[in-house]
Amino acid sequence: MKEMFISEIWSILKTNHGSAVLLKPKDFEIAVPIFIGTLEMQSILIGKEGLSLSRPHTHDLFINMLSHVNLSIKKVEVFELKDDVFHARLVVTGGEYTKENPLVLDSRPSDAFAIAARKKCPIYLSSSVIEQTGVPLSLFINELVAEEESANKHKFLKEQLKQAIAEEEYEQAAEIRDLLKRLESENED
Repeated sequence: MKEMFISEIWSILKTNHGSAVLLKPKDFEIAVPIFIGTLEMQSILIGKEGLSLSRPHTHDLFINMLSHVNLSIKKVEVFELKDDVFHARLVVTGGEYTKENPLVLDSRPSDAFAIAARKKCPIYLSSSVIEQTGVPLSLFINELVAEEESANKHKFLKEQLKQAIAEEEYEQAAEIRDLLKRLESENED
């Protein structure tokens, strides 16, 4: 059996190749990037932030259903990388399913992360996944700093735009609006 290492969602970022969840195994200075879709990224962020929505998303519905039948998710495991596809599973206990004999459900990693974020349950990575895909954290630092700087610049410009409109400085507001559009188009590239 492969050794499993407890990990955390270290960051979620947009790259030139799409959105990625960066899983950081405890006591390692590496991250395992797993690319996900935009909707899945939003669901993970909603779970991490503990936001409640007026209507449940699919992940909330699944968790509620398990709760009604007295089952709970104990952990998430990303156990294999096969043909460039990550394989994950949910480990569920309760009722007839014990710690020694849990219910194990296959899952897409993105769905498993969205559920783990909501339930605050641990995420484990197998040693083979870490060996195959682990990347030094230092490679992500520059991208994270650039993303944070861009977000701060965007926020500052939005505040300036509101102020210019409030003061009826419409020419200045138009210039700021154009800067915001340019910044947003740069971020999409």
